[in-house]
Amino acid sequence: MADPYLAVAILFFFAGIVVLALLLIAEKVGPKKPSPVKGEPFESGNSPKGDARIRFPVKFYLIAMLFLIFDIEVVFLYPWAILFRRLGILGLVEMGIFLLILVIGFIYAWRKGALEWE
Repeated sequence: MADPYLAVAILFFFAGIVVLALLLIAEKVGPKKPSPVKGEPFESGNSPKGDARIRFPVKFYLIAMLFLIFDIEVVFLYPWAILFRRLGILGLVEMGIFLLILVIGFIYAWRKGALEWE
């Protein structure tokens, strides 16, 4: 039997050829009429105002990170739910400990005011 990764390598090779061919065709055939209007940044049809590098409050990042952390931890519930019957009582105890740690972390973040939006 051939190398199992040979098909993947061939797929990547042909995908690279297609990408390069499309870029080359767009470069050679596409219209080239640069203008100051086309060079401006476009955002929702409005002219840009102010500096793009403004400082956001830390609350934005904190809420986003907490969401990701708790969202990713909840993803671990799906494999456990699928194998629930096979894991038995030991799996139930382990998931209970996992959920207890998750709830303790949530309560800690809540009491510290990380979930308050002002």
